[in-house]
Amino acid sequence: MNQITDLNDLRLFAEVVEHGSFTSAARDLGVQTSKLSRRIRALEEELGVRLLNRTSRSLSLTETGRQFHQHCLALVAESKAAKDVIDRTRSEPQGTVRISCPVGLLSSGVSEIVARYVEENPHVHVLIDATNRRVDVVEEGLDFAIRVRLPPLVDTDLAVRQLGLSIQILVASPDLGARHPVPESIEALREWPTLSMANSSEKFVWNLLDADGQSMSWNHQPRLATDDLASLRMAALRGIGVAMLPRELVDADIQAGKLRHILPELASTPGLVHAIFPSRRGMVPAVRHLLDALVAGFEELNGKWQGGV
Repeated sequence: MNQITDLNDLRLFAEVVEHGSFTSAARDLGVQTSKLSRRIRALEEELGVRLLNRTSRSLSLTETGRQFHQHCLALVAESKAAKDVIDRTRSEPQGTVRISCPVGLLSSGVSEIVARYVEENPHVHVLIDATNRRVDVVEEGLDFAIRVRLPPLVDTDLAVRQLGLSIQILVASPDLGARHPVPESIEALREWPTLSMANSSEKFVWNLLDADGQSMSWNHQPRLATDDLASLRMAALRGIGVAMLPRELVDADIQAGKLRHILPELASTPGLVHAIFPSRRGMVPAVRHLLDALVAGFEELNGKWQGGV
């Protein structure tokens, strides 16, 4: 048997079966009944089998035709799915996107990236649940949740896309630095007041890496502890203590001279900023493009610090 070169004939055959007659199918397809009949007859001749039982009043499938029809339906469905891929790619993002993001990460650049995305896509609405709790994206009907975790990431049934890296650095205000000798090691900070993220154990430890990648832990008793990064940044700006904060959050302050990066050879282990979502299949353009925007945004943020610790 020669290879079928016109797959449209398979679609036409499926349409005839669906409509139950050549006349009805031809009317719906906008072609002449005689032309449609000739196409199906030519298909049978090419295959060397009869697919349809024809009488003056009825049309029915042969056993071979019934099996062949199932494959035609699958082929038609796949062709529609292929076209949907192109349509989704070309279509303008629109609709509502529901996401969750930790409060501190929003302050560290995510809010600016999302705002820019909304500005550039006027038909998209973004609803952000700013929370530090661990959300259930499926149960809560979220399109995706943004998280930061140290590698390796825990196995999950959800789809995961890495967005970027988050590294924390030590910063202090110029006024605070003027009251203390320039520290040459982490031990020198014992004479400095500190700030820290809060935790239930009330044991405060900075876990850091040096320029050679060697890890170290440093215990301290902060003057202020809170789970709000914005409050820590404000306290650092006011000279209350040294803080370990995401570099994305304090980059502008350092550039403006409001904060100083101290002990620049030390930094936290890079945290993986990633999005989790139910599935990659069926993702609408608005969600996919927002994820793309977040990846591009973090590339820009991380690029400012290339060559740093």
